[in-house]
Amino acid sequence: MSRRPLCRLEDIPDGQAKGFSPAAGFVGLFAVRQGGRVFAYVNACPHIGVALDIMPDRFLNHRGTAIICALHGASFRIEDGFCTQGPCAGDTLEAVPAEVDEDGTVWVPEDAGA
Repeated sequence: MSRRPLCRLEDIPDGQAKGFSPAAGFVGLFAVRQGGRVFAYVNACPHIGVALDIMPDRFLNHRGTAIICALHGASFRIEDGFCTQGPCAGDTLEAVPAEVDEDGTVWVPEDAGA
C-alpha cells in the first residue's frame, strides 16, 4: 500500500487535534494525538457530511476527551470515531490508518480522503 506523510508527530500537540487541508481531489483529514499514538479521520460528519470544525483545529470537547461536530454537537470517541450522542448516534467517522515511524513522521495511505 502506498502511503504519504501527513505531518510530524510534534506538529500535533499531545491531547489535541489538527486539521489538514485537502489535497487536489481529496477531502480534508484531521488527526488526534494521544501520546505517541495518532488517530486520523476524514473531516466529515456522518450526519450530513459537513466539516467537523468551524474554527481551525477545534475538533475536541473542552476536556479533550471526545471529538465534537461543531455544527450539530454530535460526540465521537477518539479511539474509533463511534458516535455516542447526537443526530448520527451509532454511526462512525471514516477512519484513516495512521502510523508513526521511528523518526516521528505520521503516515497515511496515499488515497486517504479520496
